[in-house]
Amino acid sequence: MTLTQHHTDHQLKQLIAEELEWTPNVKADRVGVSINDGAVTLSGQVQTYPEKHAAVSAALRVRGVSAVADEIEVHNDWAPRQDADLAREAAEVLARTVYAPSDSVKAEVHDHVVTLSGQVAWNYQREALAHAVSALPGVHGVTDTITLKPRITITAAEAKAKIAAALRRSALVDAERIHVDVTGDTITLTGNVSSWAEHRQASTTAWAAPGVVHVENKLHVTF
Repeated sequence: MTLTQHHTDHQLKQLIAEELEWTPNVKADRVGVSINDGAVTLSGQVQTYPEKHAAVSAALRVRGVSAVADEIEVHNDWAPRQDADLAREAAEVLARTVYAPSDSVKAEVHDHVVTLSGQVAWNYQREALAHAVSALPGVHGVTDTITLKPRITITAAEAKAKIAAALRRSALVDAERIHVDVTGDTITLTGNVSSWAEHRQASTTAWAAPGVVHVENKLHVTF
């Protein structure tokens, strides 16, 4: 039997503060935390976009968090970067990456926000490309409009069976509480999970199925 510990908002705020302090790529004193019935709002200013992402991930790791609203701003003390310079550097990163053909994805920059467009075959490629450009100095955000065009497909029945089997293999999810539905190239996950880490892992598992273009994760996080 698994015992679930419930926390007051005050206790949850303290736990999130401790997790932010424990996260080495986040300067916790730059991040504000407020709680309302388990829903977390993060605010403040950090120096890089990856630090902003790491702060959100840290909050989601804490048991008892029902949702996270990200109001963190990226602001740094470096010399001002021009959008044209960021666009050139982003293009260089995309040209050198091993995750996708160099001409498959383009980058545009406006107000230090990089917008990616183009096509790749797998979701992991899309995520990796967004991560690569997010680490450029001066980037305040990434808008990912890359679409998926799978090179191989399988039937809905095969996709459902393979995803269900992968969930059962996983030590990170309780497959018995997750229902998989497949309609065309869209996977829908429903049911309950015990943490945001399990919620994320279920999505990752579904995205690994050949031919998937959309994953609708409707899993509820319960404590």
